Amino acid sequence: MSSKRQVTIVDIAEAAGVSIATVSNVLNRRNVPMSEDTIRKVEEAAERLGYRRNVMAANLSRRKTYELGMLVPGFGGYYGRFAEEMQRKAHLYGYHLSVFSAAGFDPEIEQRHLEVLLQRRVDGLFCHGLAMSHETTRKIVGEGTPLVLFNGWGWPSDIAACAVNLDFAGGCIDAVRHLYDQGSRKLYYFGKAAAHATDRQRRIGFTEGVQRLPEAVPAAIVEFRDAKSLDQLMDEVITASSSDAAGPVGILAFDDVDALAVMSAVFHRGYRVPEDYLVVGINNDPVSKLAYPPLTTIDIPYKEQVRLAIRLMLLELGETERLKQVDGELPHGCSASEQEIRIPLQLIPRMSTLGR
Repeated sequence: MSSKRQVTIVDIAEAAGVSIATVSNVLNRRNVPMSEDTIRKVEEAAERLGYRRNVMAANLSRRKTYELGMLVPGFGGYYGRFAEEMQRKAHLYGYHLSVFSAAGFDPEIEQRHLEVLLQRRVDGLFCHGLAMSHETTRKIVGEGTPLVLFNGWGWPSDIAACAVNLDFAGGCIDAVRHLYDQGSRKLYYFGKAAAHATDRQRRIGFTEGVQRLPEAVPAAIVEFRDAKSLDQLMDEVITASSSDAAGPVGILAFDDVDALAVMSAVFHRGYRVPEDYLVVGINNDPVSKLAYPPLTTIDIPYKEQVRLAIRLMLLELGETERLKQVDGELPHGCSASEQEIRIPLQLIPRMSTLGR
């Protein structure tokens, strides 16, 4: 075959030993019953021959791109793990997912993301509540693109079809009760106001958790900005707690990284975990169980959040047959009055609060 000639689906059909119609069905991800072996042979033949679809022509002919967009505040920690899981799930349903980072809320980058998403005519958009402004997101929705939020609290109801939110508030309520049950009679939440709505949900849960305790317990919310501020903060906490004989001080941190920094600061000052301080993080990062002592944390059900978000999106796109083919059942959508699906979180107790 001449290297100058463009590879066609006829060439792929011959190389894979299947019909031209089968090749078309595989490459266009149509809902036609096919064996995994057939799909694999076609995909391998296409890759071996260097086939490249004319995406623009395909999009114009079917008015559908089978591409989804996703906006996240960054690629670290929770966001990166969520994006990886979402890409795998989107592929399972026959969609490609393009992921964009807000890159520190740079307005020029946000504008560029908007232009690219509109040019690509993505079929649907997932957006973290902190990744893009309401105004910019509304421009995309105004083009007829359905939007599903994740961890988006307080968004206008006319923008998003639904929000799939982790119940950080409920998780923090459980964490406060756990600290109390382990003997803490003085409690702190080390927050990060820069995380906006995500931090507010934690503060709501911490405050409500304290109010639900069987007795009045001294509690405070303090601001944890960086390593330098942590030193001053820990000195203040230790000074305020040194005269108390009310058991270990309980600390709930914004996330696992902050919780590990708190534990390090406690050890540096000659105190012990969990004998003197009980520490809880959030996210269940892999490092949380490798630390010493292993960190009590709140687990994030990535797969469940992804599963619900993408199923809601496919309902918005009218993909009921594709959903039934892959899952065998149809999910319920968000009701007009609900506008939110809240996913409960699980506390994972480890030695940073146990073993006393």
